[in-house]
Amino acid sequence: MSLARFLDLADLSPEEIRDLLALADRLQQHPEPQALAGKILGLIFLNPSLRTLASMQAGMARLGGSSFVITPGHGTWALETRTGVAMDGAAAEHVREGLPVLASYCDVMGIRAFAEGHDLANDVADTHFKSMAALIKKPLINLESAINHPCQALADWKTLDDLHIAPRTKFVLSWVPHPRALPLAVPAATAHMAALRGHEVVVLRPDGFALPDAVIDRARAAARLSGGSITETDDRDSALKGAHVVYAKEWGSTRHYGDAEADASLRRSLTNWQLTEQTFAQATPHCKLMHCLPVRRNVAIAESLLDGPRSVVLQEAHNRLVVQMAILYRLLK
Repeated sequence: MSLARFLDLADLSPEEIRDLLALADRLQQHPEPQALAGKILGLIFLNPSLRTLASMQAGMARLGGSSFVITPGHGTWALETRTGVAMDGAAAEHVREGLPVLASYCDVMGIRAFAEGHDLANDVADTHFKSMAALIKKPLINLESAINHPCQALADWKTLDDLHIAPRTKFVLSWVPHPRALPLAVPAATAHMAALRGHEVVVLRPDGFALPDAVIDRARAAARLSGGSITETDDRDSALKGAHVVYAKEWGSTRHYGDAEADASLRRSLTNWQLTEQTFAQATPHCKLMHCLPVRRNVAIAESLLDGPRSVVLQEAHNRLVVQMAILYRLLK
């Protein structure tokens, strides 16, 4: 199996995903420190990062390659991403020139570009990321876009494999509080991943935070392939009862998308959606707690849960490095 790009887990068949995960396991057990010697990874971060940035650089280095990081506006020119605008503001360079030039300096490129957060339909269509991806003729990795985070989803799949979590078990994607609206990329990618893996997926969220129809439809299509299922509910008791995995994640109100004031007003009444030992008690005795990080302790999740035996958040984070090494290997070897 070879890859031309890694933009969406849905671009791969279940067999190709399993092949990629088998490669990740092999590289973890039998490192190849010169596999990508002489290759260069270019990383473009339009938004902040800790795990994605560090794990991509570390993974490339462990395979013998090198990398450079561009954070537009910080040591480089600010980049304009809009089309048809007069560039008389802070941005000195347009992505239409900047990205192809940077791509010419490397063998593979990764781009991180969050949702703009104003137009739900535009963000669900991933218009911003796709317009930039079209400018790149080299192998390309989606490091998180408006509606997708395939590297995180692949790492989460590996984590579930490592924990021997079987298909058909109950997987709850639970909304948790945050001081502000966060993007839909991780919840969308997680729902799709768990459905494709064949789980009984329950999206647990308050009224006003339903995932977009396009996200649910895509997860349902994945569930049909795998024999899984997906439902949405705001009933915490029924959702958490019998859960084998609870994946906590914050996201903004889809009812008030782009309206920060209305979103904030709605979430102020939802602080009791924090995951605690008490709310977790309805899950199975060995239920695992997942979260992509970063996480607000004692806001989203009680620290007793995060520091307890149920939590596998650090294992998830480590698996980012492992699966991304496999992605780089397949793109460049």
